[in-house]
Amino acid sequence: MQAQHQRQRGQQCVTAAPHRGQRDHPDGGDGAARDQVGGRTPAHRTNVAAVRGDRWFSVPQRGRTPSMATIGLIGSGNIGQAIARQAVAHGHNVVLSNSRGPETLADVVAALGPLASAATAAEAGATGDLVVVTVPFKNYTRIPAEPLGGKTVIDTNNYYFERDGHFPDIDSGRTSVSEVLAAHLPDSHVVKAFNNIAAAAIGDEAAPAGTPNRRALPIAGDDAEAKKTVAALIEEFGFDVVDAGPLAEGRRFDRDKPAYGPHLTAEQLREALAQG
Repeated sequence: MQAQHQRQRGQQCVTAAPHRGQRDHPDGGDGAARDQVGGRTPAHRTNVAAVRGDRWFSVPQRGRTPSMATIGLIGSGNIGQAIARQAVAHGHNVVLSNSRGPETLADVVAALGPLASAATAAEAGATGDLVVVTVPFKNYTRIPAEPLGGKTVIDTNNYYFERDGHFPDIDSGRTSVSEVLAAHLPDSHVVKAFNNIAAAAIGDEAAPAGTPNRRALPIAGDDAEAKKTVAALIEEFGFDVVDAGPLAEGRRFDRDKPAYGPHLTAEQLREALAQG
C-alpha cells in the first residue's frame, strides 16, 4: 500500500471540480463550526485514499506565490476545502488537517486529487510554505504556534459571539479578531483574508483578470511581504485585491460591516471599507 501511495505522489496534478453546494454564511470558522484544532498527533503525516499530496486602500505591489508551493490548512471545513480546491486547481500542494485525525479526511483528499494530503494540525503548519488558519475563532488558542514561526499565515476567522462566546476586548473595540490570533502567533506574519466571502463563492465567483465586475477581496496585515504573497495567491485564484492597511484595519471587513459578504468590485470595496 505504501508503494502505491508513493507512485501516486508522482502523478500529474488533477484539477478538482469546483464545489457547487449550498452557499454558506461567510465564515472563516466554516459556518457550522465543524473544524476544531487539537486532538490526535501521529508521529508522521498520514496519506489516505488517492492522496498526495503604502497603506490605506492601496493595492500591494504584485507578489508571486512560489511555484508548486505547499499550502497547509489548519481547519478543513467549508472555507478550508474551498481554498484547497482552488489551490490544487492552480498547481499547489495542499496539506489539510482537522481535530479528528487525518484519516477522517480521506474522502476530501481523494476528491482533491494527487496534490492533496492529510496530516495533523502541527504537521500541516510545519509542512506549509503558506498556512491558512480556518477554524472557529473560539479555538484560536489551539493553533500550534511553533510550526508557524516565520511563516505567512492567512487568517480567515470571524467572531460570532453566539458561537464563540463573548471576548470583551473585541466587543469593546480594544482589539480585533486577527490581532488576537497574531498575539497567539507572535513569530508569524498574519494576514487577514477570505473571511468576508462565502465558501462556494471562492470557486463560483472567480474570474480572469480584467473581467468586468470582477469581485475584489480585502486583505489586512502588518508585514508588507506577507501581504504581497497573499495578494498574489488571491489574484491567482481569480479576484482583485484591495489592501485595507495594517492588521488592525481588518475590523473594517468583519461581520456586519458593509464590506462583509456582498460581491463588490475593487472600487466598490474601497467605498465599503471607508464606511466601516
